[in-house]
Amino acid sequence: MFGTLPVDIVLQPAITYAREGFPVSELIAHYMKTGTAYLRRFPNIADIYMPDGHSPGKGEIFKNPALANTLEKIAMGGRDEFYKGSIAKTISDFIKEQGGFLSYEDLARHHSEWVELIKINYRGYDVWELPPNGQGTAALQILNILEQYNLREMGFGSAEYIHYLVEAKKLAFEDRAKYYADPSFVDIPIDQLISKEYGAKRAKLINPHRAARSYPPGQIESGNTIYLTVADNHGNMVSLIQSNYRGMGSGMSPPGLGFILQDRGELFSLQEGHANVYAPGKRPFHTIIPAFITKDGKPWISFGVMGGAMQPQGHAQIVINLIDFDMNLQEAGDAPRIRHVGSSQPTGEIMADGGTVNLESGIRWEDIRKLLMKGHKIAWNLGGYGGYQAIMWDNKNKVYYGASESRKDGQAAGF
Repeated sequence: MFGTLPVDIVLQPAITYAREGFPVSELIAHYMKTGTAYLRRFPNIADIYMPDGHSPGKGEIFKNPALANTLEKIAMGGRDEFYKGSIAKTISDFIKEQGGFLSYEDLARHHSEWVELIKINYRGYDVWELPPNGQGTAALQILNILEQYNLREMGFGSAEYIHYLVEAKKLAFEDRAKYYADPSFVDIPIDQLISKEYGAKRAKLINPHRAARSYPPGQIESGNTIYLTVADNHGNMVSLIQSNYRGMGSGMSPPGLGFILQDRGELFSLQEGHANVYAPGKRPFHTIIPAFITKDGKPWISFGVMGGAMQPQGHAQIVINLIDFDMNLQEAGDAPRIRHVGSSQPTGEIMADGGTVNLESGIRWEDIRKLLMKGHKIAWNLGGYGGYQAIMWDNKNKVYYGASESRKDGQAAGF
């Protein structure tokens, strides 16, 4: 709707890289090695991703001519070539052969939607997220709960701050497990979930001295992920995230197309009566959430944090780092992160042991000891903290700032 270039020009760089190849980076080589070790048992995986009997190593040139051909078909035929043309027929025939349920009619009926964003105001800044069936609501709920406390006074990395952050995450994720689903199938009480009153009510459940083993969901009154952000000279900003889920996706690679189908259906619940229960034509709960921050109605930051359930936790931490702890755009992403694992899941699994707090290096031992005294289980994890990219608009000087962190392959570039 807002593009200025035809699809063939937009896709040409990707077509060229797919056909002529590119040197594989260290991180991508690692993920391709671990992914193909599991997925090579499925048809066509080895042919595409292990052309010499192994996945490409760091610095090796990787080519994917089948994907180049697919992208050229899309460049000529547009979205209908994918959803209604030869590509759709290849996908549906292959999935039927594998005993799956994705049909040509499913693809032909698909359409994308423009949706109304949801937002809260956090200390004078509007934070915008996508509504369910994603989990952007959780980031807003975490921020509403934490707005009840003076985080600036607590200080970044302090045991007190980490305690309240983790407990706020637990509270939000219990609601995530119960209420987030496809809004076409269930009535989701979004306005109540992200209201200030509800955030204040949930915050009262936090014991300042003790980590909770579990929280009840709130009672509502009736009534391989990539992220990128770009901005242009006209002031347009795009926040975009895409993922096949579970590493390289489902392992289902239709012949001759050069890609693996995504695995987002894994996040359905099979519990009868659950808001996120599997049903025909229904979209599963999913984790991918791009974000924006505006100030006084004007754009400020376009950002995202990759990483499954880390995403809303990461979003909240980025916002807090910028607003409460006065970090600049790069510092906000580089700062040590906190990740809580073990909350109840939208698939129906229940958390009852309090979960585990993963900490990056950089948190002081005296604060870790205080967290242990509050009953938190602490673990050290080298990965799993997501990947952050951001663009900031400086309205005074009329310039953009870019930030990209070192946990993932990424780059901040202007031209």
